[in-house]
Order: sequence, then C-alpha cells, then structure tokens
Amino acid sequence: MGGGKLSSAALPRSFFDRPSHEVAPDLLGRVLVHGSVAVRLTEVEAYGGPGEDPAAHTYRGKTPRNAVMFGPPGHLYVYFTYGMHFCANLVCLPDGHGSAVLLRAGEVVDGVDEARTRRSSAGNIRERDLARGPARLAVALGLLREHNGLDAIRDGSAAGRPRQSATMLEGSPADPSAIRSGPRTGISTAKDTPWRFWIDGDPTVSPYRAHVPRRRSAAATSVGEVPSS
Repeated sequence: MGGGKLSSAALPRSFFDRPSHEVAPDLLGRVLVHGSVAVRLTEVEAYGGPGEDPAAHTYRGKTPRNAVMFGPPGHLYVYFTYGMHFCANLVCLPDGHGSAVLLRAGEVVDGVDEARTRRSSAGNIRERDLARGPARLAVALGLLREHNGLDAIRDGSAAGRPRQSATMLEGSPADPSAIRSGPRTGISTAKDTPWRFWIDGDPTVSPYRAHVPRRRSAAATSVGEVPSS
C-alpha cells in the first residue's frame, strides 16, 4: 500500500483558498499524513460560512470553539463530539470566512500497524474499517484536541516542523467519473444539501445515515449541528 501516493508533492495553500463545496470533491484521492500514518481520503463533506449554511459550526459567527475555521486555509479544525469522539476538518477560504471540509473516511496507506494499535480497543478490525467514518479517521491519524489549528500545508513557514506535523499530499486524485455526491450524513438542518462527496465503490466509504433525533450535550458527528445554547 502507499507507493507513489506518499512520494507525491504537497498541496499548496491556494488549493484550499476556494469555497468548501469546490475543495471537497478535489480532496478525494488526496493523502493526509500525520506522524507515521497516512490516509487516502475517500469521503468528505463540505460546510459553508456564517449565515449561509445552518448545518455549519460557523453559522452563528465566530466563537472560541470554531475560531480555527475563520483562520488561514489549509489548517486542521479538530473538534470533540458526543463527549467521546474527535473529528477532523480542513479549513477553506481566506481569513475571516469560516468554512471547512469534514474528513469522513479514507484508506490507511501507510502506518497501518500504528493505526490498528490506536483502534485496538475496537477489537479485530478489518483494514478497510481503520479510517471508515470521521471519528475512526481521526483516531487512525492520532488527531486530538491539541492538533486543532495544525497547519497541513508544507511551505516556507512550515520549515523544520516536527514529525507530528500534518501534511496534505497530492496523492492520486479520484477520477471525476467515479465521484458521487449526495446529502450530508446525520444532520437535521440543510439535510438535503448534496455536499457529501465520495468515491463510488470504494470499500472504505462509510454508510449513509439520515439524521435520527437524540438527546445530546455536544455537537453531532459533522461540522454541523451546533448546540442551541
């Protein structure tokens, strides 16, 4: 696994300096590296900016929790959900716009043993399931609260970064004919917006689940569903 995917060049910051629903399908087939683990992205969801996307964390404006989403493009926005999971997103658009793409699923293409160790509490896991779903993807990559705001762009300002830095690689972009889109998963507002993108037929893509009302004290498993308080 891996091969040329890991020897490819890093994506430039300008790649993310676009609307999230344009960036999202272009992320499919790209590779996110964090430490010793690399994941080829196979499923993502786009979330828009303040006042335009009621499913986005930024819908009501900037807060201490979502501040990273208003920062430079290409940074990781990592948040905690349901009191038990972390989810990772990549920030889009220039400073002040507040937009991101949720990383929903992928294939571990390097560091499989490390990813499996991190997922060991789930028992004997098939390789396709190591990063199949946003929480699993974050666990496989070792992304936690302290990685919120991490720069995933390898440029001059990132020179000399430690091994635990993140880098987005060009990878092998998905064939446009294989990309599908549909409603975002598990959200109750703007649920029909077709901003979930995935590689058709890829075994690591997570199953679609419509929103099911439940009691909770944290945000849902997407960039959306901000608490009402």
